[in-house]
Amino acid sequence: MTTERYNARESEPRWQKLWDERAIFATRNDDPRPKYYVLEMFPYPSGRIHMGHVRNYTMGDVVARYMRAKGFNVLHPMGWDAFGLPAENAAIERKVAPKAWTYDNIAAMKKQLQTMGLSLDWSREFATCDPSYYKHQQKMFLDFMKAGLAEREKRKINWDPVDMTVLANEQVIDGRGWRSGAVVEQREMNQWVFKITKYSQDLLDALDTLDRWPDKVRLMQRNWIGRSEGLLIRFALDSATAPGGESELKVFTTRPDTLFGAKFMAIAADHPLAQAAALKNPKLAAFITETKRLGTAQEIIDTAEKQGFDTGIKAIHPFDPDWKLPVYVANFVLMEYGTGAIFGCPAHDQRDLDFVNKYNLGNTPVVCPEGQDPKTFVISDTAYDGEGSMINSRFLDGMTIDEAKEDVAKRLEGATRGNAPVGERQVNFRLRDWGISRQRYWGCPIPVIHCPKCDVVAVPDKDLPVVLPEDVTFDKPGNALDHHPTWKHVTCPQCGGKATRETDTMDTFVDSSWYFARFTDPWNENAPTTPAVANHMMPVDQYIGGVEHAILHLLYSRFFTRAMKATGHVGMDEPFAGMFTQGMVVHETYRKQDGTFASPAEISIETVGDKRRATLLTTKEPVEIGSIEKMSKSKRNTVDPDDIIGTYGADTARWFMLSDSPPDRDVIWSEEGVQGASRFVQRVWRLVNTAAPHLPKPGTPAGSDGPEEALALRRIAHRTLADISTSIERLRFNTAIAKLYAFVGALADVVDGPAKSLETNPAVAAAAREAFDILARLISPMMPHLAEQCWQVLGHSGLVSEAEWPEIEPKLLVDDTITLPVQVNGKKRSDVTVARNASNGEIEAAVLAIDAVKSALDGKSPRKVIIVPQRIVNVVV
Repeated sequence: MTTERYNARESEPRWQKLWDERAIFATRNDDPRPKYYVLEMFPYPSGRIHMGHVRNYTMGDVVARYMRAKGFNVLHPMGWDAFGLPAENAAIERKVAPKAWTYDNIAAMKKQLQTMGLSLDWSREFATCDPSYYKHQQKMFLDFMKAGLAEREKRKINWDPVDMTVLANEQVIDGRGWRSGAVVEQREMNQWVFKITKYSQDLLDALDTLDRWPDKVRLMQRNWIGRSEGLLIRFALDSATAPGGESELKVFTTRPDTLFGAKFMAIAADHPLAQAAALKNPKLAAFITETKRLGTAQEIIDTAEKQGFDTGIKAIHPFDPDWKLPVYVANFVLMEYGTGAIFGCPAHDQRDLDFVNKYNLGNTPVVCPEGQDPKTFVISDTAYDGEGSMINSRFLDGMTIDEAKEDVAKRLEGATRGNAPVGERQVNFRLRDWGISRQRYWGCPIPVIHCPKCDVVAVPDKDLPVVLPEDVTFDKPGNALDHHPTWKHVTCPQCGGKATRETDTMDTFVDSSWYFARFTDPWNENAPTTPAVANHMMPVDQYIGGVEHAILHLLYSRFFTRAMKATGHVGMDEPFAGMFTQGMVVHETYRKQDGTFASPAEISIETVGDKRRATLLTTKEPVEIGSIEKMSKSKRNTVDPDDIIGTYGADTARWFMLSDSPPDRDVIWSEEGVQGASRFVQRVWRLVNTAAPHLPKPGTPAGSDGPEEALALRRIAHRTLADISTSIERLRFNTAIAKLYAFVGALADVVDGPAKSLETNPAVAAAAREAFDILARLISPMMPHLAEQCWQVLGHSGLVSEAEWPEIEPKLLVDDTITLPVQVNGKKRSDVTVARNASNGEIEAAVLAIDAVKSALDGKSPRKVIIVPQRIVNVVV
């Protein structure tokens, strides 16, 4: 027996080296066993892993190791989401090449990840910036073009006039470019788009089949797709006020029932009617210019102050030719949604109410809640959007909302202007086609050529990949590919004339929308996938990542898989059968007296009474303990995984990340919690070493009969095995760990107990051998290095990472005893625990021996003892 402490610093690298040498986590595509594909969202190579990575990848590793032990051919790969603006920023700031910065970071982060002991198939590793990867992405782009799923069209975009690039909505902050600070302009530019809207309904309907996805994620996707049923209404324009050539304004609405509450019309700044009106109205033109600076982000528009400009144009109410509504250009209406025009019913829409209150347009309620008097019901500052009966709506009065919608639809479908109906039922989607053009260097080149004679020409397959030039400079604003002296100048493959390459590169979301398929056979140099392999390995059985990717990444990946199916690269629609979103890692913040933040490594904390006090280690200056927030560099509340692993070991970090909180909730990092995990590691190590010399050799069977002490230990072991198996399969890692704590406590009672039964009772020793072997395998998914060390001490010659998951003996899960409530004259007095197969005589004797029953009988014999089998015992005095 060894009394030495477990030395993670010595043990963990040794086992990692052995796993690597034996390649035990490499996956064979021709393995006959059933497959299981577990994948965590791959990281961006920023240069350092953080505790969020530790949590995310530990969760996936537990699943991978468990399913491998259960007999599955597990695919658990790793790669790098390597293109993007941060590398360009680094190139500009540090005067280094984006490629060099990226690959240096990959090397550093890979080394860090390897110290975690993850059971990854590193032979499949790739980075999305590898030409061998994006060659196939370019091939699929061309395939999508042929299939009508990739097109070039003019779109409204956010344009940074200083950086000379398109900005995503999220990169526009207070109307300015996030990097340059320049006032953002809305422009119309040719952009490459993927036609995701062709799958709008299918993407929506298929959410019902994803029953292993979180409900909140499916709801977020439903809302983003945004299917709405409504009515397209053609409002006539008052010819005396409308610009020449403009006669009507089309509006899509989901609330045609509220037409009699209309107070105004509003159109987007880039609506054709607004543009026509602005030609002769300089003030309107200036307002439109200012509005466009707001950008196109819906979140910004929703929170901005509502602004409008009365164009002087009047729209005619479809049910009353004498009712004319003012037409405003408004900053909260976007051309991309619906028709770029709305009618405002302020009594029942808060945005519209805010608008009319600002411009004194008034409101008329047309839906009255149940229990309110229609004659006195008024709206002031809060719109009413609930159910009720129609009021102030002429022929609709008294109807329900649904009845009114139907009535309005039928009337306007039957009315005509010219040869077209005034109203037409429609289904609209909020989802818009995916614009993938980015005016930046460090991205996948779009493989097309622009020819003055032939227009847009696809790069021939034989010329793929179109490789990024490495000799670029960033001394001018805008896209470095535009400034390169030679790269963009080519010969047209059709006519042989002078032509230029497309200098836009693809949105990095494209790179991450199919990487999971490439992992199935990354060695195929001729095609993006090997369909037979991809169709066998996919979909991903368990995908794990942050909820911040619940909309765009997952939605784009679902579209991309459908597009790959349409072009023959895969045979399924959905890429991820199971989805899990883990919580964040959070930590206290510490603010110094000068207002700046201190890191946890700089702080000393002591508890005085019931209060915690923090001081700087160097100066003893008092520090304010702030709120618990997501770990971030700006708040300096990060913990370096290297420090934790170097001090405590990877297993301790893994254990703490799994144990402290349900995996879908945030975990609060605390030094005390990590120290507690470290103590448990040492406890397991000591317990195994204490027991090992007294256990029979590996393979000794544990008897199904024997003394109760041995059977009790076997029952605990198999019940723990069953509970942990279920918990891992349901991704309830903290529950599994709680069971392990209890199991180790039960084993300690056997090993450290006064009876010394391991030395004196062979049946107990055999049961303990089984229990300790089970323990080593149970901790292996969570603490794989410690498990290997324990497995070795327990006398096994192989690796626990290659051992099968223990078989559960069902009969050991069934209790041999039963507890029955005991009543005296119908009133409960106690409980009795007896053997499940006890006879009525045995049960009666046990009941009459209970002190509470004896007291009630007061020395007398019972008149009757009524035993309801397996249910209850009633003593009649």
